[in-house]
Amino acid sequence: MDPHLQRGLHDKLYEKRKAAALELERLIRDTAALPDSLPKLRQIVDQLCADTYSSSHPHIRNGGLIGLAAACIALGPSVARFLEDIIPPVLACFTDQDSRVRYYACESMYNIAKVAKGETLLYFNEVFDSLCRLAADSELSVKNGAELLDRLVKDIVSEKAATYVSVLQGDGYGSGVVTPVSEEEEDDGGRPRYAREVERTTAFSLERFIPMVAERIYVINPFTRTFLVSWIILLNSIPDLELITHLPAFLDGLLKFLADPNKDVRTATHVALNDFLAEIRRIAEIKKISGKTAPVNGTQTQTQTQSDDTGAGKSFSDADSASHGHSQPDTDGIAHSLISPSTPTLPFVSEPSPLNPIPNPSSSDIYIPGQDVPISHPALLHILLPHLSSPIEEIQHTALTWVNELFGICGQELLEFVPRVLERVLPVLSSGVEKVRGKAGEVSGNLRGLVMGLPEPAVEMGGGRGSGSGEGRKGSWSAQSEGSRSLSPVTMKKSSMTSALSEPQSSSLVESQSPVVGFAEKEKEEKGGNGLDYATTVSALTLQFLNEHEETRVAALDWLYWLHKKAPTKVLAMDDGTFPVLLKTLSDPSEKVVTRDLQLLALVSSSTSDDYFTSFMLNLVSLFSTDRRLLEIRGSLIVRQLCVSLSGERIYRTLAEILERDDDLEFAGIMVQNLSMGLITAPELGDLRKRLRNLETKDGQLLFTSLYRSWCHNAVATFSLCLLAQAYEQASNLLQIFADLEITVSLLIQVDKLVQLLESPVFTYLRLQLLEPEKYPYLFKCLYGLLMLLPQSSAFATLRNRLNAVNSMGFIHLAPKTPSTVFERGTGSGVGVGPKGRKGVDEIKWPELLEKFRNVQLRHEKARRTATLKNPPVFAFDPLSTRPHETPNSTPKENGMGKDGGLSRGGSTPSTPTTAGPGANGKGHGRSKSIGLANRLYQARQKRKE
Repeated sequence: MDPHLQRGLHDKLYEKRKAAALELERLIRDTAALPDSLPKLRQIVDQLCADTYSSSHPHIRNGGLIGLAAACIALGPSVARFLEDIIPPVLACFTDQDSRVRYYACESMYNIAKVAKGETLLYFNEVFDSLCRLAADSELSVKNGAELLDRLVKDIVSEKAATYVSVLQGDGYGSGVVTPVSEEEEDDGGRPRYAREVERTTAFSLERFIPMVAERIYVINPFTRTFLVSWIILLNSIPDLELITHLPAFLDGLLKFLADPNKDVRTATHVALNDFLAEIRRIAEIKKISGKTAPVNGTQTQTQTQSDDTGAGKSFSDADSASHGHSQPDTDGIAHSLISPSTPTLPFVSEPSPLNPIPNPSSSDIYIPGQDVPISHPALLHILLPHLSSPIEEIQHTALTWVNELFGICGQELLEFVPRVLERVLPVLSSGVEKVRGKAGEVSGNLRGLVMGLPEPAVEMGGGRGSGSGEGRKGSWSAQSEGSRSLSPVTMKKSSMTSALSEPQSSSLVESQSPVVGFAEKEKEEKGGNGLDYATTVSALTLQFLNEHEETRVAALDWLYWLHKKAPTKVLAMDDGTFPVLLKTLSDPSEKVVTRDLQLLALVSSSTSDDYFTSFMLNLVSLFSTDRRLLEIRGSLIVRQLCVSLSGERIYRTLAEILERDDDLEFAGIMVQNLSMGLITAPELGDLRKRLRNLETKDGQLLFTSLYRSWCHNAVATFSLCLLAQAYEQASNLLQIFADLEITVSLLIQVDKLVQLLESPVFTYLRLQLLEPEKYPYLFKCLYGLLMLLPQSSAFATLRNRLNAVNSMGFIHLAPKTPSTVFERGTGSGVGVGPKGRKGVDEIKWPELLEKFRNVQLRHEKARRTATLKNPPVFAFDPLSTRPHETPNSTPKENGMGKDGGLSRGGSTPSTPTTAGPGANGKGHGRSKSIGLANRLYQARQKRKE
């Protein structure tokens, strides 16, 4: 350059720099018209770049920037060869400390891009990185300039990114070179023949751009985030770029934008995510229509071999008019192009090109855009999993929506993720946000429909828990979802589950590696089944029992039910760790969880062998033995709920056999007491009570004998069983043995409760039988014997009034004194009168049962004496009486008794009568009658022993 021209460019005044730029433009035009002008032009460009790069004075750098812009305008279409030297120094000024230099750099780059157009795409990454930094610039004028440049670059990208091939490729600068042999050698269609064909590379490379987006996506500045989202939306709107293929690279960071406090950022992010989700649905539908399951070879994109005519856009001021045409720059255009930053104007924003509609295929040869677009659904789901537990409501709801859609689109492909999805979705069911909780329920329901729609897994030979086999699921996602939601709650309650933790797990719940394409298919082939890892799924669900929320625990139990319903042989094992966990869940504070757990255990037991059921009952009794509080609070509920789901007779007979052999006499007595109370009061056991009253049949006799031998651990329970079975003579004989036993306060309280139960509807038949004394003589003996055991309390008065009501009507006196009413002692039957007696009753060996009762009660009495010697009771002496009595603290307690001195349904700890201190209520005693009777009996027993 002429020194005078160079001094003009370096001048501090903007007007002088602009005049020098116009003169430089004319100089370059004249030089370019000369032959062999390339070296001279490169010298000028190098000199301008040096001024821009190396100078420490802002006005010199400004001069270099305006000079480079003028040079590009003068070079016109030939500028492509010089962009490699021009663009880097311009972009370097984007980070200059002087805000005016940054603004002039934006203006210079705007004019360069206006002339170069598609050639700018070769340097798109560098331009994008610089614009991304300026989006958060503190100077408003710089941000406005960067926004104008950003709009221009977006116009260029939307118009040319998918098809533009740089002109440098034809000159040997590019990777894809296409060289014609000669102009004369043409084919029949008039097209030149080529010496060699290579794939032509477009100037814009999405593969080179995506790593930059993946790096920048984790910024926190709201302006930069808005800039990134706007570019993502733009690139996704260009069909031929197929940005959806690279979505896993930046989806994680994009979801985090939803936590931004800026509403505009969240709104734009929602728009981008909705567009991506709609694109995934559209591509899935296209592949379904075209029948393609994998991307095809090659592409259908047409590329152009040369650039379009460069426009004459020069600055922000004439951006509007220049964007409408492609005219060549005139010689004096620079005079109106470079304006002062104090007078910015609005740019023209070009509209994106319309998308081509999807053709309706009439044959298999028609190509449908999108049918060969590869989308890694496993990679997307792997990214979404951590966000299912996000504390941010927007992120969590969006992640749930995406997971629901992905399983609806390609559920078979994502079966390996079911355990990890459930591990994160089930806790969300207890979310405090209604929208999130509802979406989590929808995901869980649809997943259940997907799993239940899988083919039945094959059962291995030998009954092992091998992987199932079968073809892919048939039917739509929506149909399966509706089917899963249409199941009745009653059906869901009758559930069970088991575990397959002993099976080697193919994947870990905490696996953090990204999935690869084809991994799901490989896993499915290795398992030889439907692709669902049952063992890992059961493990994930079992972990949810530790969740503090009731809804999550209930949902986990429901899921285990459905899995057992689907594949009982693959989810069941007594030797794994799941069964003890289910038993421990019976101690859960939530009654709803306990009910679900019992239904689950019941169905497991009903669908397995007797050995498994017996093992379950043994474990249940062992649990009650070690956890007495569970027996006290939930014992009655557990047994009754099991009787609802299973056969009550089966449960009672199995428990009776177990308790008969139990060496813990105290526990056996408490357990029998609870079972006896349930047998008398539970509505669920009405059929069992009817069978007990039918001793004519063999089954009834076996049932009665089985229960009797175990009920011997509790005297009052045995007596109650005889009343239920109408074995009144046996009950009368039991009272004779009672006289030889130690009458404890606990026994008196149980008798008190039994008298109250005799007034309940359960014993209506017994009260009516009092009207037939000639047919049931031993019934009167039983009741009068019971009356003699009781102290004169409210229960005594109740029973006495009942018997007096019968006596006052004269029924006892009307009883015939015939030999037919005489019963042989020891038969045990209270109803076998003459030919009308019940057949088969005498087949029961009543004497053996009486001896069994006596022996068991003697063992209990011996055990109580041994316990008394180890822990002697503390006696207090009444100053007005010489009879000792136990203090309230030494009063024995009995599990399963109610506050009113009787048995409670829930097995709560009884409140026994206590003695009042001297002077209570103005009297010297205040002790109850039952305590007094117990003390007198105690003294009599001591004298007898002496």
